[in-house]
Amino acid sequence: MRLLQDSSFVYFQPLPVFPAALWPVAAIEVYTAKEVDAVNGTKLRLKCTFSSSSPISPLLSVTWNFQPEDLSSHEPVFYYLKEPYMPSAGRFKGRVTWDGNIERYDASIIIWNLQPTDNGTFTCQVKNPRDIDGTIGEVRLRVVQKVNFSEIHFLAVAIGSACGLMIIVVTVVIICRHRRKKQQEKAIEVADTELEKEKLKNIEEKEITPLED
Repeated sequence: MRLLQDSSFVYFQPLPVFPAALWPVAAIEVYTAKEVDAVNGTKLRLKCTFSSSSPISPLLSVTWNFQPEDLSSHEPVFYYLKEPYMPSAGRFKGRVTWDGNIERYDASIIIWNLQPTDNGTFTCQVKNPRDIDGTIGEVRLRVVQKVNFSEIHFLAVAIGSACGLMIIVVTVVIICRHRRKKQQEKAIEVADTELEKEKLKNIEEKEITPLED
């Protein structure tokens, strides 16, 4: 509100009001899976993508942290600012590599040689000045001895088993029919042989029968 004064009185002139949409709030969105399972001793790509209302800044940073299941203090896992920085100490030393692509809004990493002690929650935070506030991606990792079958895997196994069983049944039917046919052919061959022997026997008997005077 602006104060105006002339020779006779003082009055206030309201300032123009601009819609809030003309002043956007900068915010960055980070996306990760909620939970992932991985087999002990293998590697895992922790996927993290983001979206920003600002162009990619040279000062864009990515921070990965880890909190064990016992909810103890967070541990650094990985940091990116113009280039990747691997942890120089801690449980993830020598076990983390950068697998992201900032130009493609990808801030993923790979963790190698997974151990049961890696069970916990990983957080992925991206800051892209002026976009520095926003969501933080959280993904809970569970390291298992054996991967559980998903419904798709179970369905695939069920279909494969059914197909295998069908093939076995068809094979058994074909073999049985083949054997039956062989047996029938052998029986016919034996019958023909017996009939031929009988004919020869009759002929021989006729030949040796003396003629009556």
